[in-house]
Amino acid sequence: MSKKVKEPSIYKVDDINPYKDREGLIYVRVSSKKQELEGHGRESQEARCKKDLESIGLPHIKTFADTFTGGGDFMKRPAMREMLSYIDAHPYKRFLVNFDDLKRFARDTQFHLQLRTALKVRDVMPRCLNYNFNDSPEGMFVETVLAAGSELERHQNSRQVIQKQKARLDLGYYPFGNKRGYKLENNPMHGKILVPNKDGAILKEALENFALAKIIRKVDVARFLFEKRFWKKRTPEDYIDQVTNILKDPIHAGFIEYLPWGVTRRPGKHKGIISLETYEKIQRRLNKEVVGNRVRQDISADFPVRGLTLCSSCYTKLTAAFCKGKYPYYYCVAKGCPLRSKMFRKEDVERDFIKLLQRNQLKDSVNEVLQITYERVWKQEVTDFKKQGSIKVQRQNDLKQKIRELSEMVRNARSENLRKVYENQLEESATELDQLESETQKTDLGIPYRTALNKVTGMLKNPVFIWDSVDVHEKHKLFFFLFEKRLEYVKGEGFRTGNSLSTTRLFEEFVDANSDDVDPTGFEPVTSSLQMRRSTN
Repeated sequence: MSKKVKEPSIYKVDDINPYKDREGLIYVRVSSKKQELEGHGRESQEARCKKDLESIGLPHIKTFADTFTGGGDFMKRPAMREMLSYIDAHPYKRFLVNFDDLKRFARDTQFHLQLRTALKVRDVMPRCLNYNFNDSPEGMFVETVLAAGSELERHQNSRQVIQKQKARLDLGYYPFGNKRGYKLENNPMHGKILVPNKDGAILKEALENFALAKIIRKVDVARFLFEKRFWKKRTPEDYIDQVTNILKDPIHAGFIEYLPWGVTRRPGKHKGIISLETYEKIQRRLNKEVVGNRVRQDISADFPVRGLTLCSSCYTKLTAAFCKGKYPYYYCVAKGCPLRSKMFRKEDVERDFIKLLQRNQLKDSVNEVLQITYERVWKQEVTDFKKQGSIKVQRQNDLKQKIRELSEMVRNARSENLRKVYENQLEESATELDQLESETQKTDLGIPYRTALNKVTGMLKNPVFIWDSVDVHEKHKLFFFLFEKRLEYVKGEGFRTGNSLSTTRLFEEFVDANSDDVDPTGFEPVTSSLQMRRSTN
């Protein structure tokens, strides 16, 4: 009987040490900033991984630590990107990456498999303390099931957290942790609740000044907060988006709202730092900033106030047309409106609008305030423009030095991959330098200032003249420059303006409100010409 020949296994069994010539890298991940600051989660993961590397006789080269929660693309994790870049920068070395737990590897099935592939093409061996990676079909199946289980657990945890947070929102509590201007305090009745802190006092001053137009623009709010050390790390201009969010946030007025989860505005359990009236003034000012987007492109010169006039009964926009081909009228077409199809003669509506413009001419007593305000804003703009110029010059010098250093590093690079990394950085630096140098130009700031000031004062002093001298599109722009929203029209009474603050009234109310508590010399240091004019009056 012949001896049975043992069939070769389709899987290669390598008796050689699989870790030979490899170097150990460690990847750790904590899910929150609190865990990172306390250090326990990260330190315990790293200690276990180091001990495991020691047990298999591999040196520990470097640890990569992320603070990142949830699943998704592993390339969004900074430390994961850094680790892969480090591996790519050492193409002649063989690495093993140690993970404390399979959940640290990835909590998303799709990206788990993609990360496995990314390591495999780099000849990197993954090792996990509580799971043995196995490239056999059965092993990959089990691994996929475990990855899918981790993804399911993550989604279930996320759902539970959202349900609890939404329940808190519904009750009037802010559930998302700390908020700038407040601190979270434990309250025996409410649990964790927002309480204004010292930053809240700074924010309160900024919001109230913006509501009263003492601070003109969003960038001025950012500069105010930056000067008060509310923000410290970047330039004020970098915080414009944050300022917009702060100005729109009703939480500062003591209200809770989170529309992505269907939580409409409701009184909050916390104390606001500003009043509801102040908050509403801020919203009116913000709405004023975007009125330029409301100019229609299909407006007709035959009916210049069509689209600007509202029905006094249903508040929809009046339309206009020539009835019977020759009689021009404005009228409402809203279904169910008592004034539907009621005609308003074109000449009456437009005559009443001209009267409204005449009533909104700038008073002589306010003209000087307007000039001072523009001069103050422009002076700040010039200062900031020069400051940005200095920053650009310094950045150009830094880039030139960086280019010299990178050129030397490219020349002395020991590997082709490393040379490519330096060359990419060199190209990026050179491109940025070219862009900065192309932006550098001399600008006469006096010309645009004077032109803008003359244009604005001209429109406010004599809006009727401007209205009569421009086309219909410019008429609509002028309207939204003067008024914050469309106006209701009442036959026999004219336009209602009680709820629509005009630009001229804004300046007048500003003067009236500040006449008793503002220094007579103005709001900021003024020009010598204005000072001389005051001294002679």
